[in-house]
Amino acid sequence: MSIEQMNKTIIRTARIEDAEAVLAIHREVIEESTYFIAVSEEFNKTTEEHAEWIQKTLDHDRETMLVAEVDNKVVGWIVFRSQERKRMHHTGSFAIMLQKDCRNKGVGKLLIAELLNWAEQHPVIEKITLGTFSTNTRAIELYKKLGFVEEGRKVKEFKFGDDEYVDDVLMYKWVK
Repeated sequence: MSIEQMNKTIIRTARIEDAEAVLAIHREVIEESTYFIAVSEEFNKTTEEHAEWIQKTLDHDRETMLVAEVDNKVVGWIVFRSQERKRMHHTGSFAIMLQKDCRNKGVGKLLIAELLNWAEQHPVIEKITLGTFSTNTRAIELYKKLGFVEEGRKVKEFKFGDDEYVDDVLMYKWVK
């Protein structure tokens, strides 16, 4: 992705028609197996299931899904899921996925910034959380630049192989 293309990035609310592109990005990230919990053989979602997931998210008053679009093509997405327990309605977490060629070019930053804007305007959401592999140092630095703070770690939460563990870094940002 060129700087010119990045400057033409549109962030918008996801639509049902985005299901195929969202699924393709989801598969791409999982197949890399670098930044996602699931491994490819565990992931067998269909376009229809992704369409239902998008619709369910958009129908929920405390959740949202945004996509990044360049030249009418979805190149990334972010989804915010809220907590179901009443005492936790004020909080939720997000997941973000980008096509490989769109990483480290500002697209993720645009998606997160728009999510933060949505949360700041939302009457209930006060805290946004996330978890990421401790090895995902570029993402951690981006989150910190956007005001997220590490609030803890789950040590050796993920096992990649014999004696190869990665911590789950838990971060948050207060938006009210």
